[in-house]
Amino acid sequence: MQRYFVNHRAKDDSFKIEGDDRHHIIKVMRMQIGDEIICVDKDGKQAVCRLAEITDETVVADVVQWKEGNSELPISITIASGLPKGDKLEWIIQKGTELGAHQFLPFSAARSVVKWDEKKAAKKIERWQKIAKEAAEQSHRSKVPEIISPMSFHAMLEKSKDFQYKLAAYEEESREGESSNFSSSLKQMQPGDSILLVFGPEGGLADEEVQKLKSNGFVLCGLGPRILRTETAPLYTLAAISYHFELLR
Repeated sequence: MQRYFVNHRAKDDSFKIEGDDRHHIIKVMRMQIGDEIICVDKDGKQAVCRLAEITDETVVADVVQWKEGNSELPISITIASGLPKGDKLEWIIQKGTELGAHQFLPFSAARSVVKWDEKKAAKKIERWQKIAKEAAEQSHRSKVPEIISPMSFHAMLEKSKDFQYKLAAYEEESREGESSNFSSSLKQMQPGDSILLVFGPEGGLADEEVQKLKSNGFVLCGLGPRILRTETAPLYTLAAISYHFELLR
């Protein structure tokens, strides 16, 4: 059943759908009065709804039954990615959303080839947020991850003070066979905790950045014996966290 995140309730027992989602329902899915969809409100509450009214501007869907259950990871994960080349960040956002990430925080790293253009910022963030929304709908999540506006490495360090756990993937740790820091951190975490995971761009984190991360309370961790690409490492980490908190238990 098609799922839509809806910010506005028409009333307690119905949803008002506008914009791109209205277009998708009518023009793409070609739905009609009586067809059913799943609506998710801004608090993550989900309901099976039946289309009751279609106008030139809105679709009204009446609640048939509220749904129980929660598909969100029990911990809040923020993926901080050093700005990579091409469309790699879009891939990280799409697949990372499917795997349960709560937020994405791009930052300008010393080895980032891509330089953040403030003039194009609004359109970029809007596109990334749309990718996250569509991925959240596809994977039947109850919340859409937030895309934080790209920031400097220093600003990311300041932001890290908001998190209970802070890990940075460092390829030198992987080369040395170190993997216990990641595992031991997961064993310490409890449902409701927050974690910031930092990944470098192509070429990895610079030595100076690594030292600053350590001095700001980050734990450096390896991700197994193989060196992973910048777009692969966050997905590996999310999958491992999902296994630890959802499947293993």
